[in-house]
Amino acid sequence: MIEDKITEYPTVYDAIVIGTGISGGWATKELCENGLKTLVLDRGRMVKHIEDYPTMYQDPWDLKHRGIKNPEDVKKQPKQNKSYILAPTSQHWFVDDFKHPYNEPKPFDWIRGYHVGGRSLMWARQSYRLSDLDFEANKKDGYGVDWPIRYKDIAPWYDKVEEFIGVSGQNLGLAQLPDGKLSKPMDLNCVELELQKKIKENFDDRLLTIGRAAHKTGNAMHEGRSNCQFRNRCVRGCPFGGYFSSNSSTLPAAERTGNMHLRHNSIAYEIVYDDNKGIASGVRIIDAETHEKIFFKAAIIFCCASTIGSTSILMQSKSKRFPNGLGNDSGELGHNIMDHTSKSGASAKVEGFDDKHYKGRRPNGFYIPRFRNIDEKTKQKRFLRGYGFQGRASRTNWREGMGELSFGKDLKEKLFKPGEWHIGMTGFGECLPYHDNKIELNYDKLDAWGLPTVDFHVTFRENEFRIKEDIEQQAIAMLKAAGFKDVKGHNYESTPGIAIHEMGSARMGHDPKTSVLNKYNQVHAVPNVYVTDGSCMTSSACQNPSLTYMAITARAANYAASEFHKNKKTH
Repeated sequence: MIEDKITEYPTVYDAIVIGTGISGGWATKELCENGLKTLVLDRGRMVKHIEDYPTMYQDPWDLKHRGIKNPEDVKKQPKQNKSYILAPTSQHWFVDDFKHPYNEPKPFDWIRGYHVGGRSLMWARQSYRLSDLDFEANKKDGYGVDWPIRYKDIAPWYDKVEEFIGVSGQNLGLAQLPDGKLSKPMDLNCVELELQKKIKENFDDRLLTIGRAAHKTGNAMHEGRSNCQFRNRCVRGCPFGGYFSSNSSTLPAAERTGNMHLRHNSIAYEIVYDDNKGIASGVRIIDAETHEKIFFKAAIIFCCASTIGSTSILMQSKSKRFPNGLGNDSGELGHNIMDHTSKSGASAKVEGFDDKHYKGRRPNGFYIPRFRNIDEKTKQKRFLRGYGFQGRASRTNWREGMGELSFGKDLKEKLFKPGEWHIGMTGFGECLPYHDNKIELNYDKLDAWGLPTVDFHVTFRENEFRIKEDIEQQAIAMLKAAGFKDVKGHNYESTPGIAIHEMGSARMGHDPKTSVLNKYNQVHAVPNVYVTDGSCMTSSACQNPSLTYMAITARAANYAASEFHKNKKTH
């Protein structure tokens, strides 16, 4: 696509991994540990564990304006500021929306960070397995295409990932939420325990548990990491390695092998296809700082640049064989984008627990697993698939006294007493795979490196709206059944992208005519190119997807390494 001079790098690598986030870190670790000399490319700046977490220890009084958002900073990040996790202590992880533009024929909130580690530094760490309820859903109800894998195919890789990253939580014996290799669960507080009790008493189809979170607890050893310290400053970067990130875990593991070469500020824009050999020969990048173009060669390529990033690279990778993008024989590349619905649920005040509090700042909440459309008993007439709830109970603190028109003794007493208990829950609902939910490349609007920007054509439909309505109704019902006061439901507009679970634009499938990737995440027509981030997802389920990305990546990387070693022996 770009006709400028391109320098060919002399080293030929065994593998190239594009991206260093949740998926890229795992691909790098597995390939390096299997003996492959691996070049790892990230489009953003370098971030070294601990050394490059500037706000990790800062208290409110250390922050400019005491942590209140600066209007000038907000102007640079209007989209990123829609995310609940962006704050003055974390804004350095998020892109400047004007330096990294995109286009919205239909509204889409693209939340992202360009740096080594990617969103593994910024994620909410909720880690849930998909089940065969999810892997079989498309085939049973006719939406999308059938997954080419089932739970039994990925279960061993869930095991491996959970044991390595450290996932705390409770096993429940639920078919829709398979048990895992979990470490010591975090504790529910007294109000959450009350809600758990009341749900059990009043509903026979649902339960409440502590969230399953990628935080190290218990006695298991994880090299270079300590247990979670309950600071709840995770998005700043954790100096203890208490939560899983590429920077604290997978990339150091890869580095210890001596097989990793990490190159940051390297914007991959094309996977080069060799017409004579019928495979990809390497990756072209633009140096983000010098704008130099370089071609790196390798036997295997893993595209893990995030859903939109990976799909954009594939779409830009045009050749005589693939005029519409690498591996796009089916025409499905860029289509079937999904994100979870959010911003619906309920909240309440809680009385009767004023003599109780909790210790620490638990970086986790409670979870109510899916209870809709699991079997005939729970089948709904108004919508397909289902949703899960996440929430927490907490007490307001002394700061509420700042807004009071009071003074003297009464004010002082108020400042030393914790405030009311509040509880809230939000549902994450499944989005069906619609073919016309898609992205396109816009060659009329280029970015700072001369690359096309992305046009989003993604909307939620009637099924998602009905799920959101049921989420609100059931949240209200559960909080009222618990006897909580001033119960208020909410069902705000949920723009695709804001749940930060975008997926599906290069889906897996059995048939090359209707999908982009096979059961091992290989591009159907280009077997040495693997895509293992969110773009590979065939359906969205309702669980947070990152654990599945990691398990799928570990599985694909070990398969790729095995095939690589087999080929070396036969040549």
